[in-house]
Amino acid sequence: MSSNDFLPFVRPNIPEETIAGVADVLRSGWITTGPRVAEFEAALGDYLGGMPVLAFTHATGALEESLRAVGVGPGDEVIVPDMTFAATLNVVLRVGATPVLVDVDLASRNLDATSVEAALTERTRAVMPVHFGGLPVDMDPLYELASKRSLRVVEDAAHAIGATYKGRRIGSFGDVVCFSFHANKNLTTIEGGAVATADESARERLRALRFHGQVKLDDGSYDVVEPANKYNMTDVSARVGLDQLASLDDRNARRRELAHRYFDALAGCDGLVLPERGGDGHAWHMFAVCIPFEHFGTDRKGFREAMQSRGIGTGVHYPALHQLTVCQQLGVAAGDFPNAERIGRETVTLPLFPEMKDADVDRVAAALSAVLYD
Repeated sequence: MSSNDFLPFVRPNIPEETIAGVADVLRSGWITTGPRVAEFEAALGDYLGGMPVLAFTHATGALEESLRAVGVGPGDEVIVPDMTFAATLNVVLRVGATPVLVDVDLASRNLDATSVEAALTERTRAVMPVHFGGLPVDMDPLYELASKRSLRVVEDAAHAIGATYKGRRIGSFGDVVCFSFHANKNLTTIEGGAVATADESARERLRALRFHGQVKLDDGSYDVVEPANKYNMTDVSARVGLDQLASLDDRNARRRELAHRYFDALAGCDGLVLPERGGDGHAWHMFAVCIPFEHFGTDRKGFREAMQSRGIGTGVHYPALHQLTVCQQLGVAAGDFPNAERIGRETVTLPLFPEMKDADVDRVAAALSAVLYD
């Protein structure tokens, strides 16, 4: 098998016109934060129906500073789904707050307002829902609860650029919404992120927090109003993002086509837990299935090696948060979050990116069937 035959679980696409555009930026003499970043922020804001946007170096910084910007700090609690990437947890710990974990639905991998309400205490300051895999959380009940209990909502929309909820794009409404533009995301700036929020005071604090705590003064000088980090996006990254944004809806539509083909191709694979199908609003950042490996007489390592030997790459998204060493201080016990534990134990991410052919999906499904059922 040649390297050209190998199908990775994700492959970023940077077309030649984008490469040429990046070269133009490199020749321009202005490669850090400048006119391209401003253009990208404006274009993304337009895409989100006029919602103001601030670009960041990466989504982790966007999430962390968003928590600070809405006043989360030591003594506060933030409700977080137990099934998500570790960054969602880490940013809560880094601002000195306590993450309160809740279980997720087995198919959607998302939390819901009922589980959030059951976890509320007098110390709860914010909720951080994660639109897992590009499937929007059911946001209306969550925002109703947040309004009733005076909670801030910082959405981790790392998987959800281009996703829609009841006809509205994620990021076009709500409190504070954070996107990721990492190399494997539906829209990439190589590394990068953004915050969309209509909260002017939070936005102005975020503007300072992403660049050393600086605020500009009328005479052209600046003041530093609080100690802060540095998360400003570069023009090079923004130039990549502009082209990616222009093709995002078409690429997400292709992701949906491929995901639907997976459902058809895997329909006869008894025992698997497929992700929730969702509707046209699903961004399909990834296609993760749960496989009860013990039932099939194998384990995840053996399964992935068998797929690799057939020229197919897979991923693991994600371990349950409470099983990570960093969470030992939270006092969570095995069995507290059975759905997240099962997902973490059984999940395997199958290849999904817009350049895939229909035949690639069929090949993955055939290989999976051969490994598990033959």
